Amino acid sequence: MKLDMASSKLDVILPALRAVVPPLSASRYKGQAGKVAVVGGCREYTGAPYFSAISALKVGADLSHVFCTQGAATVIKSYSPELIVHPILEESHDVKGERQEVQKKVLCEIGKWLDRFDCLVIGPGLGRDPFLLDCVSEIIQEAKAKEIPLVIDGDGLFLITNSPELVCGYSSAILTPNVNEHKRLVAKMADVDGEAPALPNDVNGEDLASQLKELAKKMGGITIVQKGNVDHISDGISVLSSDFFGSPRRCGGQGDVLSGSIGAFMAWSRAFFMTGGNDNVKVFVEERLSKNPALVAAMAGSLLVRKTASEAYLQKKRSMVTGDLIEVIGKSMEELFPAVEEKPLIVLFEAL
Repeated sequence: MKLDMASSKLDVILPALRAVVPPLSASRYKGQAGKVAVVGGCREYTGAPYFSAISALKVGADLSHVFCTQGAATVIKSYSPELIVHPILEESHDVKGERQEVQKKVLCEIGKWLDRFDCLVIGPGLGRDPFLLDCVSEIIQEAKAKEIPLVIDGDGLFLITNSPELVCGYSSAILTPNVNEHKRLVAKMADVDGEAPALPNDVNGEDLASQLKELAKKMGGITIVQKGNVDHISDGISVLSSDFFGSPRRCGGQGDVLSGSIGAFMAWSRAFFMTGGNDNVKVFVEERLSKNPALVAAMAGSLLVRKTASEAYLQKKRSMVTGDLIEVIGKSMEELFPAVEEKPLIVLFEAL
């Protein structure tokens, strides 16, 4: 893990990340530890939204919702009674009547809930139905108007690649592309700027970090997590590289665990910088990591999921699947971010 020109040691960044995670306390009430919603899930894809939403809960968010199509809702509900599932999204083949009216109804239904959420995760299992993507585009606009943070993954990245203006300049947006999705984003932004699109075909090695920084800058300072053997993270100002832990097993669904985890961390990180804590602690976090809540959340999510994948791989080796990560994410969370009771500030600094 490299902090531009700073130290690459885990003991430098981990205390800063721990300062952002709220401790458990009997004085807190339901909802204070974060309310995350996943917008995704259609007839073909029901696992991805489940993995994302349950990960947010397992990390420590108090409530986790899923907004999906009717064809996905019953299946997702059967996976876990912990999730609050809303079957309000519509695909083209299910639309009856005027599309504009149906879209208005969808937005009205989700609009009743938006103010309650600390973060939206958009894209896991979403699919690429044109009508559904049009609805999600409007949901993104509504969320931005309400200043709700966004984590965008999976088919949400397909939507953003085709319409980058949906998130460009929105500093509370986090994109989580893999290498190929990253290449397509670079090509799209080069096309938008009238540049030659050849560069994305040669994305690898040391070029990746500098190219990622330029991409985040072009997109107006959003945070991008380029997933891979090393997770590169940039907001257009700085670049963090997370290479701790990890697993050689590349089963599908690990990105969904990451998106849900970042969603929970984003709720905490934003609250920390906006309202929580002592100014000295904030300075401590800024010096070791960043003053950008999205960048801090992305690093925390990357570190946790890489640790979780490592733990699951040690147990399962080739047979490791995403459900195995869900089983051990709590253990990894406790090792990295112990659920201690609130302590006086002086005790926190002594621990650091």
